[in-house]
Amino acid sequence: MSKKQLIQSTIILTFANLFTKFLGFYYRIYMSEAIGAEGMGLYQLIMPLYALAWSVTSSGFTTTVSRLTARESARGETGNMGRIVKQALGMCLVLSAAAGAILFFGAEQISAGILHDGRAALSLRLLAFAIPLMAAGSCLRGFFMGLQQMQVPALSQVLEQIVRLLTIFLLADLFVPLGLSYACFAAVCGIFAGETLSFGFTLFSYLRFKRRRKLIKRPSLSSRSAAFVILSMALPLAATRISSSLLSAAENILIPGRLQAYGYSAEKSLALYGELTGMAMPLLLLPSAFLMAASTSLVPEITQSCAAGQSRRLSRTVSASLLFTSVISVGAACFFAVFPKEICYLIYGKPELGRLLLPLAFLCPLLYGQTTLSGLLNGLGEHIFLFWSHILSSAITIAFVWFAMPIYGISAFLAGWFLSLLLTTALALLRLKGATGGMPSPLSCLGKPLLAGLGTALPIRFLILNGTPSKPFFLLTFSGMGLLYLLLLFLLGCLSKETLFPSGKSL
Repeated sequence: MSKKQLIQSTIILTFANLFTKFLGFYYRIYMSEAIGAEGMGLYQLIMPLYALAWSVTSSGFTTTVSRLTARESARGETGNMGRIVKQALGMCLVLSAAAGAILFFGAEQISAGILHDGRAALSLRLLAFAIPLMAAGSCLRGFFMGLQQMQVPALSQVLEQIVRLLTIFLLADLFVPLGLSYACFAAVCGIFAGETLSFGFTLFSYLRFKRRRKLIKRPSLSSRSAAFVILSMALPLAATRISSSLLSAAENILIPGRLQAYGYSAEKSLALYGELTGMAMPLLLLPSAFLMAASTSLVPEITQSCAAGQSRRLSRTVSASLLFTSVISVGAACFFAVFPKEICYLIYGKPELGRLLLPLAFLCPLLYGQTTLSGLLNGLGEHIFLFWSHILSSAITIAFVWFAMPIYGISAFLAGWFLSLLLTTALALLRLKGATGGMPSPLSCLGKPLLAGLGTALPIRFLILNGTPSKPFFLLTFSGMGLLYLLLLFLLGCLSKETLFPSGKSL
């Protein structure tokens, strides 16, 4: 992949991710006001099941279709591209139909026996119909990612989020007065409507692309060979995502119950869980939209570099990616740590949420680092390593939730999460360095961004303390902080055109 293609792909996905993240924030802000913290907690109980369904039906196939499409496109085997998409799509639909049936017919048992809240049953039944649409759409998006045509995946994300937002606006006043179960159902209606339109748009784009490019060349791969190739790649990827989703779901399901063991009431436990996972965490992850886009684009870039034996290009890509991650994550950590109450007041109108955002801020470098490291290691084919790494991370967190949370409350979860991220990040860095040799210096990667972050945040903090508190004032000062941070990074020599994008046709 040329440097221009990589930059263009990353920019397109970055803007799409940022736009959808901001829409998602507005969506969550409106939801938190409409259904309250307890309603957000019920909604967040359901979402790990949806993530698990995506892992089972879609996760491995999306990346596999992307990688195989890129490979067959480079070989000029357009017929194989079409066969691979059809085979993968068929497998996705079979799996998603089975998953949807389990969720629909087992909604009562799942909500009462697993989620421990029978009010989730109605939402689970509707969510079952969204799973096949999600799976098929993800598979088709993998095709366009493999061709580095990021416009279609980007637009599908934007459309999905817009429809979610419009749906909750239209249905909230109708369903919320009927109770918490129906309020959560209104939010799930947004998911179903968003997935429907996103799939329709992606399918239309695929059929239009296929007709225009005339992908009618006779495939050299037989149906059996295509299925074997797809499964040989998809199964290890899916195993990693499924195990991660299962363990993540276990974490999220356990947290409200262990908070009750700590001494909170059922209502307060669900409300605190909703504030943590439905409000504070999404806010923390907003800057990672930049890294999600880069991570997606890195998979084919790293794969091509390895296949071509271009070790120097591979090392440069790794170093630039980690440096970019450090700049984003350290800056975000300083921002959230110095202004937790002001940010929560600006976004949610609830400065008291700052008590949750402050400790989460210190996780940013590790949490964001996981995104980039996963993209790099996926490109290197290190699926087995990622599988065991995710299991180790979740096992540590679950142990803290189960044993320590009844004694120390929410602090135990945060401590366990920090320890798991620290350990798995260190292991991933060692694995990456051994495989590529690419690693930026600690001074450039951590020292200079931290100096720039503190040099920006502390003066802005002084300005805020001596100013008149208001949302426009906070928004203006935070915008100034972002610009000052970038300026200091360049002055310190941490960022430059040559550092991020070395000269030449490719990275």
